[in-house]
Amino acid sequence: MLLQTRTLTHLDWLEAEAIHILREVAGQCANPALLFSGGKDSICLLRLAEKAFRPSRFPFPLLHIDTGHNYPEVIEFRDRRAAELGERLIVRSVEDSMARGTVVLKSPTESRNTHQSVTLLEAIEEHGFDACIGGARRDEEKARAKERIFSFRDSFGQWDPKNQRPELWNLYNARVHPGENIRVFPISNWTELDVWQYIEREGLELPSIYFAHRRQIVRRRGPGGGLLQPVTSLTPAQDGDVVEEISVRFRTVGDITCTAPVESTANTVAQIIAETAASTITERGATRLDDQASEAAMEQRKKEGYF
Repeated sequence: MLLQTRTLTHLDWLEAEAIHILREVAGQCANPALLFSGGKDSICLLRLAEKAFRPSRFPFPLLHIDTGHNYPEVIEFRDRRAAELGERLIVRSVEDSMARGTVVLKSPTESRNTHQSVTLLEAIEEHGFDACIGGARRDEEKARAKERIFSFRDSFGQWDPKNQRPELWNLYNARVHPGENIRVFPISNWTELDVWQYIEREGLELPSIYFAHRRQIVRRRGPGGGLLQPVTSLTPAQDGDVVEEISVRFRTVGDITCTAPVESTANTVAQIIAETAASTITERGATRLDDQASEAAMEQRKKEGYF
């Protein structure tokens, strides 16, 4: 009898690597957590965790650091998806850090996005997490391209890009002293296109703002001709702004004050895949207002404890 064999696709290889990494976290770490925001990358992480550990419960809770200024469609999806999976969701808010005085805004209108680092470090200390699993990918921007899959953080939550552990032959070292922790990125080697192709293959549900819809925007200066800032109560139009209502979608989601949509009519995953394949601008370059100040912005934030 002839045995039929199946050729593994690139998504099969990426999936297998990510599942291996998640199981390494479960095997080596005493108290990990998986960062889940309701965004597309963390949605993929949830599916990978299902494949790694079901029918058992996940060997870690879900953790979200909420600025208090997230898109409501994403927060609703976050809560619903965690409930559907029956997994524990821990939410810690930048607003709580503001109430404690550990986060102080320069002005009421300052973006809270950069201050998530403080709240994350406080959550890690509160729960004694020794590893946090995140959905960052190397193709997003330069600082993330420098980071290891198992990224060591010292007792102050700091990251030193010049002092990282080797990762030869897919061997990972998660050993830490008390107070230290590891950030783990199972889909580090994925691209934005890989993520969308995986979403299509797995039939994953997403928050509605990932698909084309009409929204009021104003145009801000940025790469590729400009960034689109949505007009909201947190980001109102300023004097002299020209408000337009156009068809947009979000390539990435985050704090309303710094996450911009892109002009698009793609309302299916297949159409988004086609747009992504043709894009010449990274998703953060096209959509993140907070990353435009300097090329070193993200690296400095990661050194201070950011995701």
